[in-house]
Amino acid sequence: MTQNRLASVKISSTPKGLTLCFAGPLDATSVAPLWLRVQHAAMNTSTALTIDLAQVPSCDTAGAAMLLQAERNHGGTAVFSGATSGVELVLNRIRPAAAVAPPRPLAQGPDWLAVMADAFRGLGDAVATLGQIAVTIARLPSRLRMFRWADFLGAADAAGVQAIPLVVLLGTLIGLILAFQSLVPMRRFGADIYVANLVAVGLIRELGPLLTAVILSGRSASAFAAEIGTMKVNQELDALTTMGVDNTTMLVLPRLFAAVLVMPVLTVLMELSGLLGMLLVLVGNGIPPVTVLHAVAHAVVPGDLFGGLFKSLLFGAAVAVIGCRSGLATGQGPRAVGQSATAAVVGGIVATVALDGLMAVLFNRLGI
Repeated sequence: MTQNRLASVKISSTPKGLTLCFAGPLDATSVAPLWLRVQHAAMNTSTALTIDLAQVPSCDTAGAAMLLQAERNHGGTAVFSGATSGVELVLNRIRPAAAVAPPRPLAQGPDWLAVMADAFRGLGDAVATLGQIAVTIARLPSRLRMFRWADFLGAADAAGVQAIPLVVLLGTLIGLILAFQSLVPMRRFGADIYVANLVAVGLIRELGPLLTAVILSGRSASAFAAEIGTMKVNQELDALTTMGVDNTTMLVLPRLFAAVLVMPVLTVLMELSGLLGMLLVLVGNGIPPVTVLHAVAHAVVPGDLFGGLFKSLLFGAAVAVIGCRSGLATGQGPRAVGQSATAAVVGGIVATVALDGLMAVLFNRLGI
């Protein structure tokens, strides 16, 4: 019976072109021995390619993939002749998938045009999201019934109150590390006391708001993206839209306001914890606490504190917006929610660092 015999191929070349004449069923069992031979023949000819399927009674997806890959390796359109209706049906169904470009080799490097296009597309989406949120905030008084205070308080509790132990722990450790690392070189010049000035200014102006925003990105931005993304996968967002509920007012604004509210408080806790860690190190090295506190009070001016708090407000808003936007942009499938959470964390950290650099340049130009 022809259905049970193995497939074979006869390769004939003429000045007019190359012909691949197949015989037997092209299924997953029979195409494996033929694959490399067929691809090598199709790749090493510049003439027309004809694939004769008159003696092929059946073909599955493996056989169709081999034929279409041979056409692709040839670099032009092959002529399929003698195929039965069943074989043609399988080829037509597999052809769209076979037309997808394969992954680029690592040695070839990234496609920078595609990378730049994705970057500009993401920038455009971010600007559109900011505009939508600004319009939603302006229209909030008329849509106050859609704003859920329970969600606001829950987000503030999850992002703020529950983050206090982690913020205090990391702040203390950062203060300890900075003090230890600064004390070693400063002691060589007899400038131990200036460690307090260095750590205090660094924490209050830069590291306090920045590290707190990183913690908020890891804890809260991912949670925002996962919550909203799960709702989108379960089609709850579509249901809210059908009922006439604005998703931005109901889901984004409570989380945005909560993040902006808790960020200054967490930043102050981070800075106080860091100063406590620094104090422990300096006191352990023989410097009196009163001297350390006097050095901190002399080094830090109100502008440093208010500037750091202002940056913390911007960081909190950026992290919340990116987390919610990632959730709203969640795709379909089991991996979509995880990808959205990852994008929220990475985007929040990158945006925070970029804003911090921008604010550092701005403060320097303004003399703050």
